[in-house]
Order: sequence, then C-alpha cells, then structure tokens
Amino acid sequence: MSLPPHTFPLNGPLMRGVRRPRVAIVGQARTGKSRIFRAASSTSVRHERLAGIGPAYEECQVEVGLDQISLVDLPAIDSFHGLRGDVPVVLKYLLWGDRWPAIARHEAHQPESAFAAPDVLLLVMDATALERDLELALELAQIGKPMVVALNRMDEARDKRLFINVRALSAKLGVPVVPTVAHMGIGLADLFSTVIRAAREGRAPTPQLPSPHIAAQMAPIAGIASQADVATAFAMPTTFLALQLAENNDYFFDELRCHFSFRHAALLSARDTADNALPRPLSDEIHADRHHRAALLYEAVTRPGGEQLGPRWQRWADELFLHPRWGFVGSLAIFALVLFFVFEVSAFLDSLTVARLIAWAEPWQPTDLGGVVARAVVDGFIGLAGIVIPYMIPLVVLLVFLEESGIMHRVAFVVDRGFHRLGLHGGVALPFLMGLGCNVPALAATAAVTHGRDRTVASLLITFLPCSARSAILLALGGKYLGGLGVFGLFMLAPIVVSLIGKLLKHRYPETTPGMIQEIPPYAMPTLHALLANTWERSRDIVTIVLPLLVAGSIVLALLAHFGADDWINLALTPITVWWLGLPVVLGVPILFGVLRKELSLLMVFQALGTQEMAGVLDTTQIATFLVFLTFYVPCVSTFAMMLKLLGRREAIFSLVLSVGAALVIAAAVRWPLELLL
Repeated sequence: MSLPPHTFPLNGPLMRGVRRPRVAIVGQARTGKSRIFRAASSTSVRHERLAGIGPAYEECQVEVGLDQISLVDLPAIDSFHGLRGDVPVVLKYLLWGDRWPAIARHEAHQPESAFAAPDVLLLVMDATALERDLELALELAQIGKPMVVALNRMDEARDKRLFINVRALSAKLGVPVVPTVAHMGIGLADLFSTVIRAAREGRAPTPQLPSPHIAAQMAPIAGIASQADVATAFAMPTTFLALQLAENNDYFFDELRCHFSFRHAALLSARDTADNALPRPLSDEIHADRHHRAALLYEAVTRPGGEQLGPRWQRWADELFLHPRWGFVGSLAIFALVLFFVFEVSAFLDSLTVARLIAWAEPWQPTDLGGVVARAVVDGFIGLAGIVIPYMIPLVVLLVFLEESGIMHRVAFVVDRGFHRLGLHGGVALPFLMGLGCNVPALAATAAVTHGRDRTVASLLITFLPCSARSAILLALGGKYLGGLGVFGLFMLAPIVVSLIGKLLKHRYPETTPGMIQEIPPYAMPTLHALLANTWERSRDIVTIVLPLLVAGSIVLALLAHFGADDWINLALTPITVWWLGLPVVLGVPILFGVLRKELSLLMVFQALGTQEMAGVLDTTQIATFLVFLTFYVPCVSTFAMMLKLLGRREAIFSLVLSVGAALVIAAAVRWPLELLL
C-alpha cells in the first residue's frame, strides 16, 4: 500500500537512542500534568519509586516527529520553601538523578534504579491559578536546567474572561510558554516540539534574582555556597544552594552542618545579621519577596475580559469531541455514522450493484472445463466489485473526510486510553469500525494511520471482527434458530475475543512502541480534490493486490468442484468438521469455499445439506458451533491478500494459523458446554 509521504524538518542531529533527552514533567497537584503524560504516553509505562520511597514516578518513551524523548511524570510539588514530605527526594532527582553527590551518599535510602537527571523540565501551570504557579516557576528557574512551560486549562481561563499574554509571560520568564488544554489534547503537539527544541538548544531560563535589598543581605551566604569545597560536595547551582541555605532549616542546611561545621557557623552568623537588618526574618522575607514578584509578573501578563478564541461553534464542537466525558458521546456519534454506512449505505449499494451481478451470472452454469474457468474468472471480478463498490469507496471516502476535517484526530485522542489496553493507539479506532463492513478497506486504513508493531497487531485483530458478510450469516441463521439472545451473544463474542487475543499478542509483540503525540488540527472543510485524491491514493492498489488472488482462488475452487473433489475435501476435513466441531461431514466444502467470500458459505450450506430448513438436520448446538467457527476462522482470500501486502508472508501466514486456531478453540468452548446443557 503506497502511502502519502510525510515530511519532518531536521533542525540538527536526530535526538534518538543515546541522544534521547530526558524530560521531567513537574508542577503542583491538579494542574493537569498527569493528563499531559497520559496523552503522550506509550502503551508500556515504567513505574518506579524515587529511591524506593515516596510516591511512584512514571516513565515512557515518546515519538516527537523523528525525535524521541524519555518522558517522566514526577510526583507533584508545590514549593521548595520548606523541604518536607516527598519534596526533598523529588528535588534530588531533579538535581542529580541517580548520581548523588558526596553529601547524600550516607543516606539510608539510595537510588534503586537507573534514573538520569532530566535534561529539560516541563513545568505545567494552571492558567486559572497562574499567580500561585508562578512562584514555583521562579524557584525552578534557579535550578539552571532548560525549561518549557505548559500553560494549561486555557479553556477555563477563557471561560472566566481572563486573558493571558503568553508572549509577554515567555519573555519575562525567559522560557518558552505554550498554551494547552490537556484534557482535549489541544496544544500538545506544539508543546513537545518546543520541548525538543529546548533540549537541542540547551538554554537555561533567565535568572530570577531576588529583590536588591535581599540580595545584599544574602551576599555572605552566596559566598559560602560558592566555596570550591562546598560547590563540589553539593554539585548544584550555587544560586539555588544559597537560597536554600538562606530560607530553610531542612535538608541542605543539615548537610552543611554535618559536612562543613566551620562553614555552618559562618552561615548562622550571616543569617542572624540578615534577620536583624530586614523587617522580617530572612526566610520569611525571601518567601514574601518571591510571592510579591510572582504577583507583579501575574499583573503584567494578565488582564480581565479576554478575547473569545475562535468561533463559538468550534468551542462547542471541541466540547463534543474532546471533553473527557462528552467526548465519548461525540465519538459514539462518529461510530454510529460509520455503522450506518456499513449496514445501510453499503448494503444499499451492494443490492444495486453486486447483487445484480450475481443474479446476472447465476444462470450461467458451464459444464466444460473452459466454461468453468471462465465462470471462475467472472466470479473473481464480481468478488472484487463486491469489495470496492459497496465497501471500499464509501468507507474510504468517509475516513478521508473525517481525517481532512480534523474530526478523526479528536476521536483518536478520546479513545486512545481504551485502545492502550490492547497495546494500540487510538488512531486505529475508525479502521476497527470499518472492519465491521469489510476487512480489506479496514486494513488499508490501518496502514495509513499506523506503522511497525501497531500496524501488525491492529491488522491481526481486525480479522477477528465480523464483516458485513459474516454478520449477514449470523443474522440470517442465528436470528432464525437461536433467537435474539443467541444472536446478541454471538456478536458480543467479537469484542471479548479481540480483547483476549490482543492481550496474548503482547507476548509475541512486546510493548516497545513509543508513545505518540496526537496533533489536534483545526477544523476544516475538505475540498473535493483532496477527497478524491486521497481516496484514490488509498484504493488504487486494491485491484493489483486482491484481484489476482480472488481470480486464482476462484479458479482453484471451481476446478476442485468440477473434477468432483468434494468428497475428498470433506473426507480430508473430517477431523475438523466431525471430530472437533461435531458437524456433518458434508459441511467441509462450505467451510473451505468460505475463504473466497463469506456469503457463499450460506448458500453452499443449504446445497450441502440438501435443504434450507437446517433445524431438521442440525441441532441447536451444531448451529451455534458452526456460526461461531464461521465468524472467526480464516479471513476471506481478499483479506489474506491485503495481509500479504501490508505485513509480509510470515505475518500473513501467522494470521492464518491464528485465525484457524482461535476459531477451533472458541467453537469448542461453545460446543462442549452446550452439549452438557442441551
């Protein structure tokens, strides 16, 4: 399947492998930092405790264009004014990673796993509580690491009529500031692109010095922190160490007393002098000064009565498609639209085109070898028309429309976490739905939105979805002989089977796929040219991929029937049909011919049994077993052809074996309990 090319700008050497930067998400509780992590995280997340104590951090790899990052979600911190609770250990990891300096090597709780110090700090701030979070930003700026600010909850700030001048805030902090709405995925693509740029440039924030009257009183303390022996032992920026020694009686104060008792005495003297010279104790004065500078910064970059961002209909649409709760309603509406195309539009087109072609060819029943081969070729072309006309064209057009309009990206973002349970990303949601119509366009759509391991796993799982042809058999036979409850049970087996096999596939395909940043593009009305061009791009190879196998398979099966090989086929399949499934031996041929087109199976079942009233030949257990097996075993030959094209011979054959094996196991699991109960 040829796919449209993707281009990414190269601004320097790729940051992958050993060059992959480590990015730590920091911030106060309830700012949305964990939402940002979950939106970007892969299906495989590592959980560890900092030095074996405190709350766990989470880590995963994330793809950002052609670059990669190691993304770490650290426990929430509110301030470094008073190092209590979990704050000291978080601060140690921000400063040193797992390579603690001399002053920390005597502690009982040492690093238990590799944890390199972060290269970039990603500070998440709440736009509705900006003044509070600005104090933490001023403190983090002293650590001296590149920093990017995610100004989150911009939608709530807008609703409160609060305007924040993002450019001015960025200039005053000296760090990039990116507005985001994390729970809707808005701004996250720009955010992580900015993170990569910050990692590549390695530029630290603008120093945020205290007010001059405080700086003057802190000069002796800064002198102590900058002494060569102290600076070496603490291995941290001296400006940050000086602030900690000046305002806290906690961790760093105690370590200085233990390791440098003579400098500790000088520190106490300097603090006493500052306390006497200032209106308040030095610690309180530093804290009040930071609060005051944050308030001034807040007033400089905000004003009430903010402008409305974008048309109202766009905000309503985002509430429908991206809201954590309402977003599922919007996604269900899109899913319902796809199902409408599958069961209504596609069925209508099938009745107008393919059904008439089948009826036209039905009277032609040649008996000579040449006629049999010619009829088989015609059946192959009819099979191709049955894929392309009712299913491929309308469903691919719908998929392209949803992509071009920006809706599909929003649906993928909302359902992403659910698909993570299968080890996949949310981008496969609509291809999965398309599989209910026909597996072939679903596989083509999967190729367009996935790659690598995700493409393989998604393609394997899609073959277990009952396409419309299989659904028609389930509805026709199940509805007549098993009742509504039986049909409901048959259809409910599909998601259960997909979930279970998805979990089993994790062992064959380990979850090493990095996370992806799902871009939320602006809404757009697709042009007719874009719709037609992209539809053709995704559909043109179907003829060359599917048609040869359809025709070849049709000829082979027709020749087998022509030369009277039916009895031999039934005999060869006896271990499956009779011994394992408990079905009549004559159903071997319908099972085999089902790989050409599933709807042929129903007609051939009636022919093999010699009646259209199956209840007189098969009991309820046999009907249920046959329908379950037909639902999950070997996808049709056109689906197998797509698997060959997308995944190669090895994985296509594995799909074949997996389908047959799963169908046999599931059918037996249905048969044996029913035989005991009925």
